[in-house]
Amino acid sequence: MKHISSERKTSVLAKLLPPYNMTVAAVAQMEGISESTLYNWRQQAKAKGIPVPGTNITTEQWPVEARFAVIVETATMSEAEIAEYCRKKGLYPSQLIEWKSNFLDIPEKVSKNELKKVKSENAKLKRELIRKEKALAEAAAILVLRKKLNDYYGEVDEDN
Repeated sequence: MKHISSERKTSVLAKLLPPYNMTVAAVAQMEGISESTLYNWRQQAKAKGIPVPGTNITTEQWPVEARFAVIVETATMSEAEIAEYCRKKGLYPSQLIEWKSNFLDIPEKVSKNELKKVKSENAKLKRELIRKEKALAEAAAILVLRKKLNDYYGEVDEDN
């Protein structure tokens, strides 16, 4: 089994993408690589979040890593180059702009005191929720017992 460099794998996988859009069988025959190997490489690329043909996911479902990679790749490009790049990748320039703004929208740092306050409030709310769930379970049990008692004695409760 021979080792194939990652650069060669990348160049072979690039032939599956636009503008070439070659089939796996054609690339396999041209490169002298088995089809199963190409399918395996394609699966590995999908797992890494690299857009490849056959993923059947929309660009909005791309993983964060793939979106970030696109932003980095297009950072130094002109508008015309970005438009061409987007056509190749099946993107809209507006999506790229939206992704950039989402990445640049970094939340402010939270101080330790604020974090401690939020954690204590969260713990307090959890304790209150547990208390209320117990009270609700107790009330439900009382209602069930009252109903059973009324059925046993054949009485009708006039409070209900």
